[in-house]
Amino acid sequence: MPLTILVVDDDLGTRLSISDYLELSGYSVITANDGQEALAMVEEYQPDLIVTDIVMPRMNGYELVRRVRQKPEFRLLPVILLTARTKTQERILGYQSGCDLYLPKPFELEELAAAIRNLLERSLIIQSEYRLSQKQGAATPVSNKAVEANNSVFSQNLEKSPLISSLTLREQEVLELLTHGLSNADMGHKLHLSPRTVEKYVSSLLRKTATSNRAELVRFAIKHGLVD
Repeated sequence: MPLTILVVDDDLGTRLSISDYLELSGYSVITANDGQEALAMVEEYQPDLIVTDIVMPRMNGYELVRRVRQKPEFRLLPVILLTARTKTQERILGYQSGCDLYLPKPFELEELAAAIRNLLERSLIIQSEYRLSQKQGAATPVSNKAVEANNSVFSQNLEKSPLISSLTLREQEVLELLTHGLSNADMGHKLHLSPRTVEKYVSSLLRKTATSNRAELVRFAIKHGLVD
């Protein structure tokens, strides 16, 4: 299912050019004429990223970002501000309102698309880590003995290799699936991540283990007790 991007601009030509380019890049795009309309669409469609102009009728981009950030479920939603305003104080105001990137007009669509890819990949990693930590934190222990047993197993794993403590929970999951020979697409399906995001975890694992390819990584993981 393609990621959804909300494009907000009161200029029809700008909306269409951005929308067409992003749709050709494989995204699902929804549009709004101003901040007030966009705020309602955020609630209804829950987009994965917002690209918005600043100067618009009814509600400007600064206020839109502030209103979006007031909602806990959208605090991590990536936002790109587009504007012809390039003064330092105006850029500062944009970041203070909660935007992730301030892109001055005129801009190249290719540059905008690259920024979107970067923000979406980072957002997917952050959100997946957050969901995983919440899921594990919400787990209810059956008994004190069970907790002690789990802690004992975890301690044994740490004794096997101190390196495991430097791996995130998601990296450990990816590493475990790698040992079963799964592709990026298969791992992404199991972990609800895009193949590109999975590849970022694999690259991080290669770097942390100082291995040069997946075969070496799997052998390293088994030898040093990083996987069961």
